[in-house]
Amino acid sequence: MSVFIRYIFLIIALLVHVVSAAQQGQEELIQFSGVVVTSDSLKPVPYTHIIDKSSGFGAVSDYFGYFSFVARKNDTIVFSSMGYKKTEFIIPDTILGKRYTIFQVLATDTIYLSETVIYPWPTKEQFKDAFMNLEFPDDDLEIAMRNLKKSEMKERADAIPMDGSLNYKYYIDKTTSKYYYAGQFQPITILNPFAWAQFIKAWKDGKFKRKNK
Repeated sequence: MSVFIRYIFLIIALLVHVVSAAQQGQEELIQFSGVVVTSDSLKPVPYTHIIDKSSGFGAVSDYFGYFSFVARKNDTIVFSSMGYKKTEFIIPDTILGKRYTIFQVLATDTIYLSETVIYPWPTKEQFKDAFMNLEFPDDDLEIAMRNLKKSEMKERADAIPMDGSLNYKYYIDKTTSKYYYAGQFQPITILNPFAWAQFIKAWKDGKFKRKNK
């Protein structure tokens, strides 16, 4: 009977210890909230990663730098964000209430990247081969003169067929010209002095002579 009573007292003692530990743990939980701001202008730092090192849980601040999650007293909280120095904060154990709010300040961090040189060729052999076989294009003046040749322009014009958009543009140009001279006589090309000058010049150059077949 005495052994049974000892087991009863042992079980009761264990239950009391578990209940007290659970109550003590519940008392340590707090609602940890705050706003993350910059050190120079006190502007909010959005999307800051906030990790509780003790439990591994955390949160991410919103666009206005606000965050809130459940933590414990004496937990170490790590704040990190791109472009800012990582900062740690220890929740004090002297908190009396169930909530604790802070304004966490982050200092800007300058990251220096090593120099990176980008080459268009993977190896020196490929660069040497491309350099030795390099073909220099024609200069801009020669390309422009070739493109302005009448024969070249005529070939390009003949190669482009008339589609709906070109026909529409031709119709609009004709209609616009008609309305432009509405109520007055349209100019007669035969009285155009510039056209006569071109005709006389072509006649002197012999362009109207009949070619022998």
